[in-house]
Amino acid sequence: MISSLSGVVRHVGLGSAVVDVSGFGMLVQATPQTLSNLHVGRDAVVHTAMVVREESMTLFGFGDPDEREVFETLLSVAGIGPRLALAILAVHTPEDVRVAASSGDAKAFTRVPGVGPKGAQRIVLELAGKLVPAGEAGRPAAPAGPAWKAQVLEALTGLGWSEKDAVKAVDSSAEAMPEIVAGGDVGEILRAVLRDLGRGAARTGR
Repeated sequence: MISSLSGVVRHVGLGSAVVDVSGFGMLVQATPQTLSNLHVGRDAVVHTAMVVREESMTLFGFGDPDEREVFETLLSVAGIGPRLALAILAVHTPEDVRVAASSGDAKAFTRVPGVGPKGAQRIVLELAGKLVPAGEAGRPAAPAGPAWKAQVLEALTGLGWSEKDAVKAVDSSAEAMPEIVAGGDVGEILRAVLRDLGRGAARTGR
């Protein structure tokens, strides 16, 4: 696995660059922010992630290991491929992505071309607990309260549930599973509520 490239920059394009590594021109796809720091004829170090597909092997380049880590974490979300993950990082900094995922801010992801409201909610749901803002690393979970409830309700209505059904489901789950809501983890609470809603739909044949 190629984790970084070190060499002379030979070309910088709109979405990619070529780095000469010991006589081999290595093509890397990158965000505009990363490319803006590469200059033809100058030495550079580019952190990379290789995405292997049946028909191709593509290198993606990043300015630092944190950007690469967020990119690789985004790839774990269903429906997000490398191009969309790169697009997210073209719109948001790695820390912006961490904050949005941690706070349940789905609207932040809708600013990325190609991401709609339902896709944004899925991103928030699947990234919950995987990305933590730098200032919150190692902190204990926040206590449950109105903040998590508002975020969970917003996520449910964004997924198509009516506000009435969403409120009923959240209150029911909170009463049945106090140990889950006690941590105040938006992603974990949302997953629990969705499981309850799914079981209710199966019982009623919806």
